[in-house]
Amino acid sequence: MRAGGMRRIGVAALPLMAAACSNAIVPAGVERGAPPPARTASRPSSPAPTPSPTRYTPGVRLGTPATPMPAIPAEAAPADATSVVAAGWVAGPAIASLPIDAAAAERARAAFRLSCASVQKRTDATGLTRGPDWAPACAAATGGGDALGFFRSNFETVQVADGRAFATGYYEPEIAGSRTRRSGYETPIYGVPSDLVEVDLTPFATDLSGRKIRGRVEGNRFVPYPDRTAIEQGALDGKAPVIGWAADPIELFFLQVQGSGRLRLPDGGVMRIGYASQNGRAYTGIGALMRDRGLVQPGQASMQGIMAYLRANPEQGRAIMRENKSYVFFRELTGPGPLGAMGVPVTAKGSVAADPRFVPLGAPVFLSLDRAEASGLWIAQDTGGAIKGTNRFDTFWGAGEDARGFAGGLTARGTAFLLVPRGTLSRLAANGRTPARP
Repeated sequence: MRAGGMRRIGVAALPLMAAACSNAIVPAGVERGAPPPARTASRPSSPAPTPSPTRYTPGVRLGTPATPMPAIPAEAAPADATSVVAAGWVAGPAIASLPIDAAAAERARAAFRLSCASVQKRTDATGLTRGPDWAPACAAATGGGDALGFFRSNFETVQVADGRAFATGYYEPEIAGSRTRRSGYETPIYGVPSDLVEVDLTPFATDLSGRKIRGRVEGNRFVPYPDRTAIEQGALDGKAPVIGWAADPIELFFLQVQGSGRLRLPDGGVMRIGYASQNGRAYTGIGALMRDRGLVQPGQASMQGIMAYLRANPEQGRAIMRENKSYVFFRELTGPGPLGAMGVPVTAKGSVAADPRFVPLGAPVFLSLDRAEASGLWIAQDTGGAIKGTNRFDTFWGAGEDARGFAGGLTARGTAFLLVPRGTLSRLAANGRTPARP
């Protein structure tokens, strides 16, 4: 989950969002965003159609319709692909041909600069790049000059598989809260419980490598940790610090989905909180659950639409929220933030979450989508439990009502091109890494 930072109700279609890393904005197992439509067959890419008119909940900003750039004809990724090399790739268009706004390029260069220390040390799971490949671009990023020229001089583009992109949005929520319990602030915001134990299963079996579980010790047994219902009924009394108190349990529920956010204090101050841990229980996306039961209609399963139903039906709403057994624990953040999966602050309208198997974390990404506001140059600095597969992205919009409204309504489709250090494609070709078949 996005520990240390916010993932993200990826609020566009609440059912799926999350991040997979301890430094991510949304913790692993916390859904965010919506899943891309299933592909029924491999076929060359074509521009995504503009969505048909749908009823939306007030407060959701739909954005401006746009026509995406066409992708380069290529096959879709095999269902079992776990890297760009396995998914297939083709050389993309010249960066000079991409409609990149100068202000967006400057914002992206500043965000890329923050990632440089990490991107040169990380092992790139995509198979595209190596740490040293990024050194020239990182050195150039420290200078001034034209940001568009920086990207044109230091990068080339790659289309992963058929390039068909699907994007949602997330933001940093702000809710009413207090450092101390008082009238109107009755819902506890818990820190990490003293009896919560995390176990790394890697030493136990090779097929468990990288997997972790959380629970508690009961006698001589390791048992699951209490779920959301038990915690809300007092299971943590005396076992976990209370770092703050929320005015609205529904707002706190959604802040847990996002993984981090801000408490607007009674004196006008702000307290930032971020993901610290989670109870180990599986996440259930209540948006999908409510749609399946006919409680919200298509086009109304945004965060705003779901909240409206929960408030109008408090008893049923509480029961629905408790079907999500996952529970997030927080810590106060005092430095810059929110933090993404790379451990660096994410940038509003500049950072995007992606699947690190198909996008090198720290890499620039150009999105040409059917929503103009989400099109442009982004830097992949975060991950999410629901952000899986080729060309799947979750765009970060910052904090405040505008960010909330836009992230809450964003589902966009189009074309994606990765920006990789110059020379990457020739090195891959020299090593026999063949591109995707058209």
